[in-house]
Amino acid sequence: MIKIISAVGMASLMALAVSGASQAQERTFRKMTSGQPAALQGAMTESQARKSCQMEMKGARESKASINTKMKLCIDQKMQGN
Repeated sequence: MIKIISAVGMASLMALAVSGASQAQERTFRKMTSGQPAALQGAMTESQARKSCQMEMKGARESKASINTKMKLCIDQKMQGN
């Protein structure tokens, strides 16, 4: 009898753990896809623009301040669709 009760209890705990992980994944996915989509043709979201600009700036031999300034301009332009 005790084995049956403990088996049922263990199964319910496992089910709760799986559903908790599923809910956490769903919340994370909602956060990733939330926000306004890019309205202009060819425009990128801020995240997409940042990744693209980082790829372009990779290996640049300039001061950090100069790179940061260029990154901001690059991100703004890509978010505008230019």
